[in-house]
Amino acid sequence: MTVKAGFSGGSMGEDDRFWMQRCLELARQALGKTAPNPLVGAVVVQDGGMIGSGFHPGAGQPHAEVFALQQAGIQARGATLYVNLEPCNHYGRTPPCSEAVIAAGIRKVVLGMVDPDPRVSGSGIDRLRSAGIEVVVGVEEVACQTLNEAFVHRVRYQRPFGLLKYAMTLDGKIAAPGGHSAWVTSPAARTVVHHLRATCEAVIVGGNTVRQDNPFLTTHGVADHNPLRVVMSRSLDLPAAAHLWETQTAETLVLTRPGQNPELQQALQQKGVTVLELDPLTPAQALAHLYDRGCLSVLWECGGMLAAQAIAEGCIQKVLAFIAPKIIGGATAPSPIGDLGLTQMTQALSLERVHCQAIGPDYQITGYLTPQRAVGPSVAE
Repeated sequence: MTVKAGFSGGSMGEDDRFWMQRCLELARQALGKTAPNPLVGAVVVQDGGMIGSGFHPGAGQPHAEVFALQQAGIQARGATLYVNLEPCNHYGRTPPCSEAVIAAGIRKVVLGMVDPDPRVSGSGIDRLRSAGIEVVVGVEEVACQTLNEAFVHRVRYQRPFGLLKYAMTLDGKIAAPGGHSAWVTSPAARTVVHHLRATCEAVIVGGNTVRQDNPFLTTHGVADHNPLRVVMSRSLDLPAAAHLWETQTAETLVLTRPGQNPELQQALQQKGVTVLELDPLTPAQALAHLYDRGCLSVLWECGGMLAAQAIAEGCIQKVLAFIAPKIIGGATAPSPIGDLGLTQMTQALSLERVHCQAIGPDYQITGYLTPQRAVGPSVAE
C-alpha cells in the first residue's frame, strides 16, 4: 500500500488535491496515445493509502478506473476512488465505468471535472449518486481541464485542438533573408519541441518549409511514437527526395488540390506517402480530415503565410513562441505570421493566460488565442 506522505486524516480538501494530482501524473503517461479519447488516471484510496491505480492507455483499451479497481481487488469495498474525469455511463468500445465502480463497492468518488462528451456529461455522476455513492466534483479542476484541453475542444467544436509553434530571433525573424533557419534556437529549446510533438497526433507544414528546411518532424527519440506528418501544398511543387518521404518511422500525408503534379503523386505513393486531394485546400478542410482520423491535437510548424491562414480560419487555439536572444535583421527576412489583414495596432490579436519561461539561453512564451472571425484569403503554401 502506498501511503500519502504526512497523511494525518485531517483536511480532506488537501488530501483530495494530493490524490488528484497523482491521477494527473498517471494520465500523463499516455500523452499522445489515447486519441480520440481523453487522458485519464485513477487512484483507489483506503485508510489514507493507495491500494490501486491505473491510467487509460489508448482507445479500445480499458479505462483508468477499471485498471485501478482491478488492482485494488476486494479492498476497494468502502474505499474512495479518485479520477480526473467523470466515469463514462454508456456502452462504447468498453462497458460503462460507472457500473464497474458500483460493483466494486466504492463508497466515495472524487472527480476533477465533468465529462464534456454529451454521451456522459453528468449522467455518470447521476448514476453513481443514485447507487448511494457520495460524489465530489471539481477537485483540481483547472489542472484537469488543462490536461484535457484538446479533448474538450474536439468534443465542443468537432475539430482538433490547434497549436502554433515557431522559433524566432529577438527582432521577430524565423529565418535569414535568404531563408536559412538552422538553427534559430538552442538544442534545449528544440528538445522541448520534440516532446511537444509527442503529445500531438499530427504536425502540419507547408510546401515551402519542405523545400527550405527538409525537416524530419519526428520526436527524435524522446518518445516511442511519432505524429502523423502533414504537408499542405497547392501546386505540389515539392522535391522528389525529402526526409518526410521516408516513412519507415513516421507516416506522412500530403494534402494538395485536385489534379496537381500526378507524376509526383505517384512517386510519393510508391514511397508509402499518402496523397489526398482537397477542394478547397484550406486549413479548415485539413482539420476536418484530421478530425475524421481521430486526432485530438494538431501542431502547426508552418511558415508565416500558412500560419496566418490557420489563425484566420480559427484553426489555432494555442501559441508557443520560442524566442532566441539573437538579431538577424533584413527587410525581407520572414516573420512567423503572414498578413492577417489587420491595419491598426488596436486590431491586434491578444493572447490570454500567457506564461513565460527560460529554456537554456532562449525563452518560451505560451498563450491562448481568443476566438476570432475569419479574415483574409485561404491559400496554402
